Amino acid sequence: MPTVFAPELRSLCITLLRAWGAAADEAELVADCLVQSNLEGHDSHGVLRLPQYLERIESGIILPGADIKTVRERKAMAVLDGAWNFGQVIAVRAAEMAIAKARECSQATVTAFHCNHVGRLARFCQIAVDNDCIGIMAVNGHGGDQGTAPFGGTDRRLPTNPIGFGIPTGKDFNIILDMTTSVAAGGKMRVAQNLGKSVPEGWLLDADGKPTTDPSDYFGPPPGCSLPFGGHKGFGLSLVVDILAGALSEAGCSRPDPELSANAIFFQAIHIESFTTLEEFRQQVDRLIDHVKASPPAEGIDEILVPGEASARRVKERTENGIPIDEKTWETLESAALGKGIRI
Repeated sequence: MPTVFAPELRSLCITLLRAWGAAADEAELVADCLVQSNLEGHDSHGVLRLPQYLERIESGIILPGADIKTVRERKAMAVLDGAWNFGQVIAVRAAEMAIAKARECSQATVTAFHCNHVGRLARFCQIAVDNDCIGIMAVNGHGGDQGTAPFGGTDRRLPTNPIGFGIPTGKDFNIILDMTTSVAAGGKMRVAQNLGKSVPEGWLLDADGKPTTDPSDYFGPPPGCSLPFGGHKGFGLSLVVDILAGALSEAGCSRPDPELSANAIFFQAIHIESFTTLEEFRQQVDRLIDHVKASPPAEGIDEILVPGEASARRVKERTENGIPIDEKTWETLESAALGKGIRI
């Protein structure tokens, strides 16, 4: 399994995206998002996704450079038409717009449609944190991208429908919660398949609706499905995410005849200093973190970690030691580069 340092991996991603027609600023942003996911240990949303993006550029699904338009706007809200640009580019625009409006209105929400895959929500929630805001983000499948069964069901009806939160702290990490409402993201199935590993029981059903631990059953043909986390709890949260991202944008909710499997965005920014001082807010959050982490750990647990803490540590580790890339992903990237006469 190759190990690649972040600057080299970022450079490769930029080179490939530029070779496929992306402008420099968009290529750099998408590369940053992918490599950051790898650095944080979330390989399911890292460079494993790049070949998919390149294929979508070739097929005309991703339109690099497409002009993002504001189709509806008031002081504390906006709806964006992403024009099928890169999802990461649209998500950054939505986050930055929501943050700017929140500074004026205390809180603001921006939704977006005609948006390709955005990757990890943590990247965009962090933008809110960097601007002394709380960021709340939800993404559905633009009506499609259905890979998860409803609670009690046996076939694909919902996307993984992730939700994310970014909260500033006074510590050397921030609270960043980025989670799917399914047991696991679809990309985790791809990682397991590439590594030739099984997945835990309770993650998947095969095409016949039977439990399976073979990640290949998720992709088919015919495809199986993932399950909502926590049964009815994850299912209920998934419905809410689908509505926030789909019904408040022009993308729509999951349905039998979607236009395309993509993403639609809900992003809310809360300006902390409209409610309290930033110092007092951080003190309150830090006290909560300390209180929770002081719980005696259960047997077999070395330390209680809050959301965002493990990722921050993984960034340091992988920055120093490099990022492991599975053989199949690396071979696909090599093949893409070779096809454009690029040496890696």
